[in-house]
Amino acid sequence: MALIVQKYGGTSVGDIERIKRVAERIKATRDDGNQVVVVVSARSGVTNELIARAKAIHEHPSERELDMLLATGEQETIALTAIALHAAGVAAVSYTGAQAGIFTDKAYTKAKIKTIDAEPILRDLRAGKVVIVAGFQGINEDGQITTLGRGGSDLTAIALAAAVHADKCEIYTDVDGVYTADPRVVARKLGEISYDEMLELASSGSKVMQSRSVEFAKKYDVVFEVRSSFNHNPGTIVKEEVAYMEKVVVRGVAVDKDQTKVIVSNIPDKPGSAAKVFRALADANIIVDMIVQNIGQNGVANLTFTVPKGDSHRAERALDPVFREFGGGQVAVDNQIAKLSVVGVGMKTHSGVAATLFETLATQGINIELIGTSEIKISVVIAATAADEAARAAHAAFGLDKL
Repeated sequence: MALIVQKYGGTSVGDIERIKRVAERIKATRDDGNQVVVVVSARSGVTNELIARAKAIHEHPSERELDMLLATGEQETIALTAIALHAAGVAAVSYTGAQAGIFTDKAYTKAKIKTIDAEPILRDLRAGKVVIVAGFQGINEDGQITTLGRGGSDLTAIALAAAVHADKCEIYTDVDGVYTADPRVVARKLGEISYDEMLELASSGSKVMQSRSVEFAKKYDVVFEVRSSFNHNPGTIVKEEVAYMEKVVVRGVAVDKDQTKVIVSNIPDKPGSAAKVFRALADANIIVDMIVQNIGQNGVANLTFTVPKGDSHRAERALDPVFREFGGGQVAVDNQIAKLSVVGVGMKTHSGVAATLFETLATQGINIELIGTSEIKISVVIAATAADEAARAAHAAFGLDKL
């Protein structure tokens, strides 16, 4: 008997018929003699609909109330999935994040998991039940409902797999696995990929997995498979080491169109100025990505960086008190940008990746606005309108269409 954690995304449980098909897949897994913990997302479109309703009432709703509202999406799905299993003759019980013992910090809308008390889940598994857990949510030490950010159901599944010492973790979505790029633009499916490469792709805009879930998987060595809930094809295995490793220079191309470029200008050019800017953003729980500082004239400096598009208004508000302290400073935002990234472990031992990328973009007449690098990634900020063209060109330039 194996203990298997399965996660089903929003499109997999998008309507009653799909929920019934998911129940059939869960039943088949259990009928094979396995214990099963299931994590489900809200039905596709529900979270966006709830956010739209909230913003129709107040342009900037309270984050606590947003979490209270958004958590209801998954609660609907867990109950319907349990009912579908009951109809199929399978003993099942649904759990909210709080009931599943998922304890988080106090950061509403982007909470981090602190601990999981898995005993209630294990008790029901021993009793022969399938346990269905609401993804994306938990509870903080004050008893308040919190959510884990977009894609947080992935994190719930990986964290639960670690907590219950699962033998296998399966992430079911609407694609067959992890691709070398967005399959709607150009891509080839990968049979396996390393945690590091998957993490860089996820943090660079690939929509398959939430980046924090991959971080968690790497930290606790949770091997998982990304596969489709609409067929039985093999998916992509994500693990520490894979066969190709350094042989392939670039393994994937990611595009993130959900980025805003923030330009902070006319701040004092002296030690501590940048620290105060980024401390204010950190205290507002705003994740900053690419950063460039330019020295201006007459003792002033300019900072340019990127943040998630949904955080641009909060970033502007967070900087107001900093500008008052400085006695000056302005902020401007540009929402019409995208981040293009090429990722591969092989970059550690091969030269020329940056040159190839920049030459490829130049050939296409695409201007680079910002550049950022890590050991296994090069990212550039470009105009949003050029993102798909750039992805196709980079994909071909690095031979990803021949993998």
